[in-house]
Amino acid sequence: MAAQRKKDTLPNILDHPIDASIAHVKKFSKDSYHLIMKCTKPDLKEFKKLAIATSIGFLLMGFIGFFIRLIHIPINNIIRGSS
Repeated sequence: MAAQRKKDTLPNILDHPIDASIAHVKKFSKDSYHLIMKCTKPDLKEFKKLAIATSIGFLLMGFIGFFIRLIHIPINNIIRGSS
């Protein structure tokens, strides 16, 4: 058990900077590989739900920006005056 725990711990970056950097890259690549293997392609129902949610988000942010700009133009004209 102690040998497994020692193997899983990463080396101290201050003592061995190159070994620690290599160990971090190896751990990151191993974790990334496991994540990619667990990921699945969404089915059509899930894809449609994500597409609708994204579209609603885009529209909502667009309307918020439009209304802020709509309010900002008259206020800006009052402050700076119509020249």
